[in-house]
Amino acid sequence: MARLENLNLSQRVTNELGKAIVAGKYNIDTGLPTEAQLCDMYGISRTAIREAVKMLAAKGLISSRPRQGIRVEAAASWNLYDTNVLNWMLQSGPSLQVLKEFLQVRLAIEPQAAALAAQYGKEEDIAKIAEALESMRKAARTPNQTLHESDLAFHTSILLASGNRFFFHLRDFINTALGVSIQHTTPAKGSDSSVAEEHAAVYDAIVARQPELASSLMKGLIEEAMQVIDRELQAKLEA
Repeated sequence: MARLENLNLSQRVTNELGKAIVAGKYNIDTGLPTEAQLCDMYGISRTAIREAVKMLAAKGLISSRPRQGIRVEAAASWNLYDTNVLNWMLQSGPSLQVLKEFLQVRLAIEPQAAALAAQYGKEEDIAKIAEALESMRKAARTPNQTLHESDLAFHTSILLASGNRFFFHLRDFINTALGVSIQHTTPAKGSDSSVAEEHAAVYDAIVARQPELASSLMKGLIEEAMQVIDRELQAKLEA
């Protein structure tokens, strides 16, 4: 029980320190408080603090070596595929540049995933895409409902239907960042119904076993979101 309690405390401290590092409260110049100071700040044991330090080091946010102490690492060293790190970045107020870089990752992955789903997707996996699409359409018809969850399910289902295990293992990363991206770009696209029907076109191409069309339509969806981000970036530059 003591071990579990220490782990829970360590996870809480990891979450709080991780958010603080990503938000810039602690950086390369300021460093982190000492181990003793952290114990006092959080009122927990050195064992729990050391567990938290290990977790943060595994995520690339800090390093801890003998005679060096705890050092905050540059953002370039952070593991952006770690969903905790990505969540902390997004919670701290995602910059338009971060959203743009994420869309660039999606462009490299999702059109190919849609093509593979059309070419090799199993019927039961394609059925999951259909379920997500129907949920999107239902949400679009229902007042005070958003497409958020069903939109995420749609894209995740395509990763699964691609049959590529590497793509599917990116689902948590895709879901985490896509959640923020959708909230930012969907309102600029028009009505929820039109958004749902754009996704329906991708689904139809997958069902028709037309990989090139599925890829092209998915690429178009993402590029449309990219245009929204690019316009906002340009507006900030001109302001």
